[in-house]
Amino acid sequence: MDQGLWITVDRYLTDTLLPPDYQMENALEANACAGLPAIDVAPNQGKMLNLIARVQGSRRILEIGTLGGYSTIWLARALPADGKLITLELDPKHAAVAQANMQRTGLASLVDIRVGPAVESLEKLHAENSGPFDFVFLDADKPNYPVYLDWAVKLSRPGTVILTDNVVRDGAIVDKNNKDERVQGTRAFLEKLGNHPRLDATAIQTVGSKGYDGFALAVVKP
Repeated sequence: MDQGLWITVDRYLTDTLLPPDYQMENALEANACAGLPAIDVAPNQGKMLNLIARVQGSRRILEIGTLGGYSTIWLARALPADGKLITLELDPKHAAVAQANMQRTGLASLVDIRVGPAVESLEKLHAENSGPFDFVFLDADKPNYPVYLDWAVKLSRPGTVILTDNVVRDGAIVDKNNKDERVQGTRAFLEKLGNHPRLDATAIQTVGSKGYDGFALAVVKP
């Protein structure tokens, strides 16, 4: 098995289970035209985010790592008309592309894009009493994953879902001697996740058009 087969299967699953979605295709095209890295979640993964948020009944969503807003759109679509999604992005260029995508999809009124270092934005959210959030999606710089997890819990409530992308990294996480700070950050995150007294968690490996990786899923305990 190789990535060529994984891509073919992803395409089959998307074509079979997801209807044509020109808004999402246009968002990806806008991201590519702006020179953003092609590291968005795959369409079937985006729909998974949407479904989990809907099943959980999310009204307030926090996303750490916006990029061009592709996953933001999937999550915002899960919200009711009076819901709110706050998404944090370091790069002003990325944030501007994401804002334009929100406007084109008619979701701008539901989405608040905060620009700047995520830790500073999280501190401000806490000071503003912006929580609790019902759903948190973590997909940002990996070395800071453990810090983001702490903030996600602070801004949560019992029953909050915390979903984290890129936690397998081609299997590199099993190598404790790997010097890549992204691997070390992910390992520290997973260890904190497993030992956290307020979290019940698991993780799965995934293969597909985005390669070999995985998601971690946690629920805040009562």
